[in-house]
Amino acid sequence: MTGALRKGLFLLVVIFIGFYLFTDPHGLASFTRAGGGHVWDGLSSLFSAVITFLNDVSH
Repeated sequence: MTGALRKGLFLLVVIFIGFYLFTDPHGLASFTRAGGGHVWDGLSSLFSAVITFLNDVSH
């Protein structure tokens, strides 16, 4: 991706988040909370799988 395209895409995302924040702050907060929960669950599953794998390899 070129630098100008990347900057333009980043700017569009920032503008969308800003618009969403001003028009529906409660919706953005619940979306962020739910997204953070999904990311946390995914990372927990990933690290659990890596630990299980490393334990199986070492035995």
